[in-house]
Amino acid sequence: MSRTFRLLNSTLSQFILIFFAILFLIPLYLLLRNSLMTELEITAWDWVFWPEVTQWQNYPELFADPFVPMLNGFKNSAIIATVTVVVQISLSCMAGYALARVPFKYSNIVLWFVLITFLVPLQAMFVPQFVLIAKIGWVNTWQGLIVPGVFNAFNTFMFRQYFLSFPADLEDAGKVDGLNYFGIFWRLALPNAWPIIIALGSLTLVNSWNAFLWPLVIGQGREWWTIQVNISTFLTAQVVVLHSAFAAAFLGALPVLVLFFVLQRYIAQGITRSGIKG
Repeated sequence: MSRTFRLLNSTLSQFILIFFAILFLIPLYLLLRNSLMTELEITAWDWVFWPEVTQWQNYPELFADPFVPMLNGFKNSAIIATVTVVVQISLSCMAGYALARVPFKYSNIVLWFVLITFLVPLQAMFVPQFVLIAKIGWVNTWQGLIVPGVFNAFNTFMFRQYFLSFPADLEDAGKVDGLNYFGIFWRLALPNAWPIIIALGSLTLVNSWNAFLWPLVIGQGREWWTIQVNISTFLTAQVVVLHSAFAAAFLGALPVLVLFFVLQRYIAQGITRSGIKG
């Protein structure tokens, strides 16, 4: 009976996982299907699984549009996302290690201030940040697009939780060898933190890649548009180009999907280990 129950439970679990996997793939399928259709086919009431005549020319036309610089948008998004990930993860990693392993006065108060920032909505900080960036002349600059996004309390807290599980014996061995706190962090703690670095780096990359409102108001020139801003130009009050919007959205989603597919094991491992102790 127990063997039959385990087999049934395993089969049911696999069925549920397959069902949700298919469910989450439906939006990607719709993006691809609609990107290969004409405007009339997209807006038609009749449902079709796949277009009768595949409009592959929609993709070359997307990059040939003189008013929407798609290649430049991909380049801008890649630069912003890459620099944001490198700087944000570096700062958060060092701050998290300091809060977890370096004893200093008022460390708990600093941690509480980090946690309190979770309660402040991003929308509440948007206008003050924009006013500050505008006053120092960072509109239409790389600094204005990148610097406000390199500080992240959530990543700092997650690194802190991860480093709390760092073996004390290994830390003591480093002290015996004459290493200071930074030496222990750089030579011992950091090489063992790659799972959480990859996990949080991936999440940071997704958030930066998908950012829309901040690049829209800071990158006011066409040459500063990111891929998300470019996609929005196909759906405006003046013009709606559905097949181009779907094609751009599909291409914009591909880098993130490939990233998660390649790094999914490390992402799960890093998020799991960050909550071991604390």
